[in-house]
Amino acid sequence: MKNSKLKKILLMLGIMAMAVVFAGCGKKTSASTVKHITYWHVNAQTQGGAAVDDLVKKFNDTHKNIKVTAKYNPDMYKGLMQNLQSAQASGKVPDITQVGWAYDNYFASNFKYMTPTDAAKKFDGNNKFIDGNFTKRTLSFAKDSKGKLVGLPYSLSTPVLFINKDILSKYNIKEDSLSTWEGIKEASKKIHDQSGKYGLYIQEPGDTWAQQGIMLSHGADIQKGGKAAFASDNGVGAYKYYQEMVTSKLALHTPWAQGMDSFVKGDVAMAFTTIAQASHIKKSASFNASAIAAPHFEGHKTVVPVGGSMLAITAQDSEQQKAAWEFEKWMYKADAAVTWSKGTGYLPPTKVALESSAFKDYVKENPMLDPAVKTLDNAVPWTSFPKKGLQAEQAMIDARDKILSGSDVKSTLGAAQDKINAEQK
Repeated sequence: MKNSKLKKILLMLGIMAMAVVFAGCGKKTSASTVKHITYWHVNAQTQGGAAVDDLVKKFNDTHKNIKVTAKYNPDMYKGLMQNLQSAQASGKVPDITQVGWAYDNYFASNFKYMTPTDAAKKFDGNNKFIDGNFTKRTLSFAKDSKGKLVGLPYSLSTPVLFINKDILSKYNIKEDSLSTWEGIKEASKKIHDQSGKYGLYIQEPGDTWAQQGIMLSHGADIQKGGKAAFASDNGVGAYKYYQEMVTSKLALHTPWAQGMDSFVKGDVAMAFTTIAQASHIKKSASFNASAIAAPHFEGHKTVVPVGGSMLAITAQDSEQQKAAWEFEKWMYKADAAVTWSKGTGYLPPTKVALESSAFKDYVKENPMLDPAVKTLDNAVPWTSFPKKGLQAEQAMIDARDKILSGSDVKSTLGAAQDKINAEQK
């Protein structure tokens, strides 16, 4: 009898001990299931950095098992691609990456990634998220030259002409005279002759997106049949205009941050740059600022490359990929997409966000976005070279900087075009 009781007591103690062990294991397993993922982006504080921080914090606060760390990469999309190249070589890649449209084909050809289609199939079991949120046209921006969806569209923008209405009014310049580059030159001369101020600044970051828009609006092609084609008569003519504006002191030639600083301080009357600068201009300018649609040259129509980026999953581990996909889908929720637009000026990429009352109300309150919304329908894909994309963009940047420093336009563009085409073989 005593032995029977003793056995029962020992059995109970054993069960209790095992329960404690398993409880401890449970806590340990729970802690280990938290997935830490990194998000690489290009958004400086003057172009959405604060919005990125806000979105990441909101996600982390509402998701117990996923923690995101955002990392800013300077020098825009080119800088990020260079950093990603080094990361892949070391085997320490981020889990989700913001990829600029100019590097669509280059990214697809040179990096390991998980397509959105594969992520949806593996983790959702269907394609409802992609089909229900994006139009076919918007998705086309995120496809490579073979038609494969590389990432999901995130940032959408077009260049616009931001204007200092106070300066224009002072010198009796009408806004409708600024629909052509010729009209802008005339206005810039009037402003410079009477005040000494620059009339125009055209953005000069680590890419030639704005300059491509100017060439396209002069009837040039950036590439044709897979080859660079910008050194045509129309391309040369557009750059000659640009060079003459700079050498005549009608247009400011300086890096992007300094150029935008000069505009918001009122030292430059007009700025041709991405709509993503809208929030920064509204917050920083002390004058009456506005925006009008991108101009064109006389005898041609406005054609601009779509700007912005896509989000691509670069995680290699299956669990990391699953967490990255969860974060990515959350970033496309209507309220998150509108938060992103408010913090930058970028246009939201999803149908739900574009049609939401929150975004429509935001556009009404911020009419500077209106010309970008209207221009988006006529935007073309940003030129993307599949082979040596970093070198191709750098060749165009070098050509821009040489031309604006006084080199011969035709020979400089021709040399850049030949260099790019030699590397595409």
